[in-house]
Parts: sequence; C-alpha cells; structure tokens
Amino acid sequence: MIKNKNPNKLEKDGKAAFKKGNFVDAQNLFHDAEQSYLAIGENLAAAEMANNRSVALLQAGDAITALEVVDGTDEIFAEAGDRRRQALAIGNKAAALEELESLEEAAEAYETSADLLKEIGESDLRASVMQSLSAVQIKQGLQLQALATMQSGLENVKHPNPKQRVVKKLLQIPFSFLNRK
Repeated sequence: MIKNKNPNKLEKDGKAAFKKGNFVDAQNLFHDAEQSYLAIGENLAAAEMANNRSVALLQAGDAITALEVVDGTDEIFAEAGDRRRQALAIGNKAAALEELESLEEAAEAYETSADLLKEIGESDLRASVMQSLSAVQIKQGLQLQALATMQSGLENVKHPNPKQRVVKKLLQIPFSFLNRK
C-alpha cells in the first residue's frame, strides 16, 4: 500500500530512474511519491511530484497525461506564495501544450511563466523558458518575434554559458540589419 511507503525514498528513486532515462519507471515512482505525500498532508511536495511526473510523462511520449497531471499545480504553489515553483509548473504545462500542438495556449503559458521568473529575478530559468517560447513562435511562423524573444531571454543572464554567448552574438546580426537606415 502506497501510504506505508516513504515518499522521500520514492522521490529519490524517481529522480534516479529519470536520470537513467527510465521515464516510465520515473513517472510511476513520482506518482507513488505524490500519493504518499498527499496521505501525510504534504500538498506542496505532492504538487512537486506531480510536476516531476509530468516531465517524465512528456519524456515518455504521453503529453495528454502530462498535461492532466500538471493541471492545477501552479495554483497550489501560488496559494503557498511559491512563485518560483508556480512559474515552473506553468512552464511544464506549456511544454505539454506545445507537444499537443496547442501552440497559442503554449505561447501564452510560456509568457506567463517567463513574466513570473522575471519578477523574482530568475534570469537563467527565464532564459530557458524564453528559448522554448521562441521555438513555439517559430512553429507559428513568427520568426522575427522568435528572434526578439530569444534576445530578450538572454539579455539579463548574468553569467551566460558558452552557448548563450554565441547565441547572443548571432542575434545581434539580424537586428543590426533591421536598425540600419
């Protein structure tokens, strides 16, 4: 029975399975951890496990269930005042929507996530979300907007990694042509 299992151990095992690429096992372990946390009244930890499960389900190719699992977790984090995890949950929802080709909804969710991350000063996480938003915009045929989004996402990264530095340099090229008179 799940309520007799240690949710911390289930979570740890789920993360280990995910790291090994065993996404089906990971999602099952995260589900059990979620149920165990709920059984002891740890709603925030349960919501975190639902988000982990959603990511594992996406990796396993089950976007429909990933969307169902993550739905509402952002509200749990918002009620607790945990804006970082709220933003990440919205980003996870956006990823599921993107996978389901609901591009307009995905773009809106990515924008909401990015706005929250900007408000709390999480520039590195915001850059990642903006990259995802940019990819959605390309799928929507909004190439210039996608470039602007990517540039906006990278502008406040304090310590860009080598890849981000290259992208920042490359993004200067099209905008230098657009700014010429």
